[in-house]
Amino acid sequence: MTARGILDAPPALPLLLGAVALGAYAAFGADEYALRVLSTAGTFALLVMGYQFVFGHLGALSLAQGAFFGLGAYATAILSSRYGLDFSVSFPVSIAVPVIAAAIVAAPVLRLETHYFALATLVLAQGALVAVLNWETLTGGANGLPGVGAVRIGDLAVARGLPMAAFVWCAVGLGALLAWRLVHGASGMAFACLRDRPLAAAALGLDGAHARHGAFLMSAAYGGAAGALHAHLSGVVSPESIEFPVMVSCLTMAVIGGRARVAGAIIGALLLAHLPEWFRGFERTYLIAYGAAALAAVILAPAGLAELFERAWDRLRTHHPALPTPSRPATAPRRAATSAALALDKASKRFGGVVAVDGVTLDLKAGEILALIGANGSGKSTLINLATGFAAPDGGRIAVDGEDVTGDPAHAVARRGVARTFQATDLVEDSSALDNVALACAARVGPERLTNWRPHGRGGMAAARAEARWWLARFGGAQTEGQKARELPAGARRLVECARAAARNPLALVLDEPGAGLSAAEKTALAERLRELARDGTGILIADHDTEFLFAIADRVACLDRGRLVALGSPQDVRTDPAVIAAYLGNAP
Repeated sequence: MTARGILDAPPALPLLLGAVALGAYAAFGADEYALRVLSTAGTFALLVMGYQFVFGHLGALSLAQGAFFGLGAYATAILSSRYGLDFSVSFPVSIAVPVIAAAIVAAPVLRLETHYFALATLVLAQGALVAVLNWETLTGGANGLPGVGAVRIGDLAVARGLPMAAFVWCAVGLGALLAWRLVHGASGMAFACLRDRPLAAAALGLDGAHARHGAFLMSAAYGGAAGALHAHLSGVVSPESIEFPVMVSCLTMAVIGGRARVAGAIIGALLLAHLPEWFRGFERTYLIAYGAAALAAVILAPAGLAELFERAWDRLRTHHPALPTPSRPATAPRRAATSAALALDKASKRFGGVVAVDGVTLDLKAGEILALIGANGSGKSTLINLATGFAAPDGGRIAVDGEDVTGDPAHAVARRGVARTFQATDLVEDSSALDNVALACAARVGPERLTNWRPHGRGGMAAARAEARWWLARFGGAQTEGQKARELPAGARRLVECARAAARNPLALVLDEPGAGLSAAEKTALAERLRELARDGTGILIADHDTEFLFAIADRVACLDRGRLVALGSPQDVRTDPAVIAAYLGNAP
């Protein structure tokens, strides 16, 4: 292959070359001790891959991964050394034990957020350690369990040294393939959205609680598998296998290698396993050199070495195929509304002593543009949150196409056919404008399929991106599709978010300040797009402070004042209503 051909090859090529180099080193350049270190790095690579599910992809700081590792190791040691069972029996049990432990504690622990979740998982880890130390008849207590034999499957035994290293790294390869299939494509974008923009994820119909539960169980499964292999590799299991330093090593590897990339788990494990060996020559100061090297890696590549290498590869690959001109995709038809697309019946919401929404009754018809106006603090945002499931009403009823959704979480309301934008744009910053919209297209087909932690192919990303390009072009964002969301100006971000919400093909589209940051020409173009959506049957509820923009496109206008609906009617009727003039408009034009 020519140099140009190598650079134009897909990003998988560097991984393949790295695997070949690793295999050559193991076969021809490593002695018995080096093979042991390499095998240990492989077990930690599996451990970190599991940790990436919960820490990397969903952003939850779990401190239980070391406990899962230790439980898997002890399960293997007990079954292998005490009962003489071979790998075909002990390995599945070593995975099942930490998964069952994770499932038992998942219900209370996963309800917690931020440092509370971290502390709860730390309690789980310490509880496992206490059990290991005190259940001496089963675990050997502080002395541990010696005599764990080599991996044996029937009459086949895997000798230590090169065969064991090859066995461990074959397991790493299989684990990496499974992890990649679980989190690539649309699923990867869904998890990034859940991690970085949970409100936007809920608006797309993504269930964060379900994803967290699956991630926690997957992290336990990988941890148990890593612990089982480590037990066979070391030949003895002691409480050190479950103590907190294992968790610290796992966390460090994930941060340095890259918390959300499978290759990052491998890079971090290889680097951290070999750094102490490389610095042994420093004698008493080798720990200082080790820490300095780890700190330098974090400073130079805060997102992980894997992402650093990936960006360097992308800069070298200058050839990018031209994309075809977007054409309207053949999407599945939206079901026709048989009732009001969205309806609120005597909805109310109180925050302490403040009544934000006071018994509002309002319905949005299919194909109608309903404008919502009112002064700051009048209750517009709260009403929008009630209508879309981001706040539960204290009284009254919310319905989508006649179906009661009162009290349903936001992701469930979104799946019923409601899409929304936010007053402050809520895009996934590290994803392109195109992928922000493509996620909405993929999630519309079946949001539960994106976060079910089962392999499901590429998730239709080619089709999702093709459709997303059409939606972006429709909302004037064709020139921004390749730019990261964080690089976009305010007006462009607003249009991308509108395109993402419209790509849900909803029954009801709820827009909160969509004109903020747009020029007059952009507002005119947006108004035309909204009229087109309404003609296609979408009901649109829109709140904005630009009354001229609203009155020009609205079929009806509703005005709120201190949480109460004070006027509802045609734009002309509302514009001249004395209550509206007093509450919001001031002197009649």
